Amino acid sequence: MGIERLTSRKNATIRHLRLLGSDAGYRRETGEYLCEGLKTLRDALAAGVEPRLVLWKEEAAETAGLGAAVQFTAPAELFDYAAPLVSSPGPLFTVALPEETWPERLENAILLENVQDPGNVGTVIRTANAFGIDAVVLAGACADLTHPRTVRATMGAIFRQRVLHVLPEEAGERLAACSLRLFGAALSDKARDLRSADLRHCAVAIGSEGRGLSETLLGQCAGEIIIPMRPESESLNAAVAASIAMWEIVR
Repeated sequence: MGIERLTSRKNATIRHLRLLGSDAGYRRETGEYLCEGLKTLRDALAAGVEPRLVLWKEEAAETAGLGAAVQFTAPAELFDYAAPLVSSPGPLFTVALPEETWPERLENAILLENVQDPGNVGTVIRTANAFGIDAVVLAGACADLTHPRTVRATMGAIFRQRVLHVLPEEAGERLAACSLRLFGAALSDKARDLRSADLRHCAVAIGSEGRGLSETLLGQCAGEIIIPMRPESESLNAAVAASIAMWEIVR
């Protein structure tokens, strides 16, 4: 059987893909999210994640290993209408929302609180996976894990990295149940130089660049740490700060 070619913006599949790319509630309702790019598709397959639907731009590039995925093609103009990101070479494909289960034990973790930029959240997930961090924990109003920009920024790590969610007021208790101490990155007089802190079996919490960590989360921390910087430097980008913290955790 050939691959069906879509030609209309009114097509149900096109409407479905557009909603997946723009509406977090719709993603939760349908239990799937949208990914794009041939490398990302290959990363998903390598991680054992099976695509449900694939939309190719102009023509199918490869179909091996796609199993029961329903496949379509669309002309470039219609594909670009369906795609949430500009200049996507395709394909677009959907996968099931990742299952989330807190383990009994973690070796380490990085926690983000209220980091709202999808690119930053995705970059932290990508870096955590590269460094072998056990879990990325998202607390508060962080960017949606399945936002198309978050997914793109992970560069395929979303299929391999454990990502957990927690309410800020429950973070310390949750992490302690996994045998982790919680440290908060903070600009305070009592914060200890990151390089001298014992970060074995711990989680480090990073807040938004503008506001830092909330008092609710800081109040649950076993200690505060600071990344040493030149005096005229006020703060670091959240993803950069998290990357430095993760490097120290694994070092």
